[in-house]
Amino acid sequence: MLDSPEFLKAFEQTVNDILVWVGFGTLAGLLAKAIMPGRDPGGTVATLMMGIGGTVIGSGVLMFFTGGKRITPISPLGFVVATGGAFIILAFYRILAGYYFREGNQPPVPGQRRATRRSARGTTVYIDD
Repeated sequence: MLDSPEFLKAFEQTVNDILVWVGFGTLAGLLAKAIMPGRDPGGTVATLMMGIGGTVIGSGVLMFFTGGKRITPISPLGFVVATGGAFIILAFYRILAGYYFREGNQPPVPGQRRATRRSARGTTVYIDD
């Protein structure tokens, strides 16, 4: 079974598809980070995962609306929807990380002495003495 030409061909095609999704997913993640303004959370692995996830989501949504037509990320349309999917994932990632919406900071209790300082994101941090 492992030596059959059909199995080897299918295995080769699967490995090729995975490498294409990873490569174009990385490019789509980088482009989504470049398009979205502001400071970006995450590093290289997060960009890779956002790009791959965006490629899967974008191609899946497009496949749903085109009646099951398979879209590869190599095509221009596939790259556009992959970047759009990565952009959506990055937006949700920022929302969940608290870059757009923050829970209110509680002001210090009257009579209690606390030092305040500004963080890099512009929020006030209360520090107990």
